[in-house]
Parts: sequence; C-alpha cells; structure tokens
Amino acid sequence: MGRFDLRVIAGALALTVFLLPDMGSAQLRQNYYATICPNVNVEKIVRDTVTKKFEQTFVTVPGTLRLFFHDCMVQGCDASAIIQSTPNNQAEKDYPDNLSLAGDGFDTVIKAKAAIDAIPSCRNKVSCADILTIATRDVINLAGGPSYAVELGRLDGLSSTAASVRGRLPQPTFNLDQLNALLNPLGLSQDDIIALSAAHSVGFSHCDKFSNRIYSFSPSNPVDPTLNKTYARDLQGMCPRNVDPRIAINMDPNTPKTFDNMYYKNLKQGKGLFTSDQILYTDPRSRPRVEAWAADNAAFQRAFVAAITRLGRIGVKTGKNGNIRRDCAAFN
Repeated sequence: MGRFDLRVIAGALALTVFLLPDMGSAQLRQNYYATICPNVNVEKIVRDTVTKKFEQTFVTVPGTLRLFFHDCMVQGCDASAIIQSTPNNQAEKDYPDNLSLAGDGFDTVIKAKAAIDAIPSCRNKVSCADILTIATRDVINLAGGPSYAVELGRLDGLSSTAASVRGRLPQPTFNLDQLNALLNPLGLSQDDIIALSAAHSVGFSHCDKFSNRIYSFSPSNPVDPTLNKTYARDLQGMCPRNVDPRIAINMDPNTPKTFDNMYYKNLKQGKGLFTSDQILYTDPRSRPRVEAWAADNAAFQRAFVAAITRLGRIGVKTGKNGNIRRDCAAFN
C-alpha cells in the first residue's frame, strides 16, 4: 500500500494514459478462451488448482484476492505484480507495501499456469493476468462469496518496477477523500470503493498497520475514539507494544474465513480494523451504503461483483503493449 501524496496529482496524465479503462478493456469478454483453447475448459483447470490450494491453506483466499488488487491498481491488471526482481530491476513485488503479499497468492497463479500449459493445445495461450482474474473469482466463491462470470482477454505486462507502485495503493490511514482521490481516476466510484473494501472480510493484517489506532492516535486520545472500546482492548491484547512484526491478526473478528457482509456490520459496531475501514461508517457520505449492505447481503454481493469487474478492466494490455508470459514470474 503506497504512500499517497501530491505526486499522484502531478502524475495524473500518466495515470490516465496507462491505467484508466481504455480501448484495451473492449477486447475483454466472457468465455474468451473457448475458441483459443478449443475442447479445453480453462476456467475449470484454474478452479481445480485453486480448490486444491484452498484445501491446503485458507491463506490462498486473501493472498490471491490481495494480489489481484495490488496488481490492478499499479499499471493495470497485467500480472506485473508477480514478476520477480533481477539484479538489474527491482520489481513491484519488492516495493515495501508489497512485501506482505502472501506467497500463496503467487503460488496459486503459477500452479494454475503450469496445469494449463501441461495441455499441448493450450500451452502459452492463456495469460497470467487472466489466470489471476479467474483465481480471484474462485477464492471469493470458495470462501462463501458470490460466483460470477469473468471477463477475459488480457495480455501480460512488459514492465514491473518497484518505483511504479509509489502513490498507487490505498493506505490504512486514508480517509474517504483520499480513497476517492486515488481510486476515482481509475474508473471506480465511491460505491465501488465501499464494496471492494469488504475484501477485508477475509484475511489478516500485521499489527504495525493499525497500532497507531490503539496506542498513539493523538495526544488527547491514545486510542482512536471511533474504535469499539472492547475491540480496542482485544487488539491491544493481541498486539502489545513492541510486538513481533510478523504477528498478524484476523481483519474480521467475527467471521474471518467467510466472505460476507459481516464487514459492514462490524463497521456499525466500531470494529473496522483500519482507519480506511471505519471511515466508511463515520463519514456521513458513505454511511448510508454501509448500513444498506449490512442489512442486505445479496445487494452487497451484486455491488461487489460489479465493482470487481470494473477493477478488472483497469489498464488492460493489448497488441504490442503485452504478451503471453511463459513464466508468470519472469518476462519472456
């Protein structure tokens, strides 16, 4: 999660050129590989791989989901976040905010790619970017969330630099204005942001990402007053001062392994882990949507599917701007 500053505004032109949904997203369509890999059910192969990983570890869910978010928000949905650094290039995954991306997310995509490429008629025909998109849908569904048709047809990106991540990812400390300023230019509305934030219904966070809210919020209020007092004490118990930085806790204290609208119910009780979570309820501009989705899981799921579909259209690579990577972690 990169730091937001005026350089985002200064780079607005570049952001528009490289990230906004553009003509590239027009090539996306459902069942894209039906003619490219005839007699091969690409989505089933990915699903089988994801299911096997899911059965091995639940971290597959937040790991894959977070990898998709971090990939799409930097240079678009092009699997550039999967590229390994080399002696001559520090890749996106080694930017500080990406160091906490779980290895299980990367492993899921790489294993699904290997399973597809094991079929001669489909070898080197399915992009890593599309595999990540399919896998993201599948982990959401395996965790109890909606299943939905995915738009496919992305090429893999040709560049990946740590420097490109700076200022492109939302921070845990963001308020609603900062979230909108960063994400609206990508084609995501405020409602999309509120819906996508519910990805925090699953997964975990390291203590240092929210420790300011429970120990040093302000001189007059060491604990963030918007935090539920009991929840704050629980967090202090799980994350004492000077805790091992490798310690992580569930982001959803109630249903941490279920993708559902409990996220919004938690916000109503002051149990949003990050400032960027709780602000969605404390800010009167976003509160009505939180209240609506807390009361209606089906409405939330519809909104989430629409939002993550729009997220998947950001910065789609076509033609000479991309290719089908043979190894998801290395350029051809």
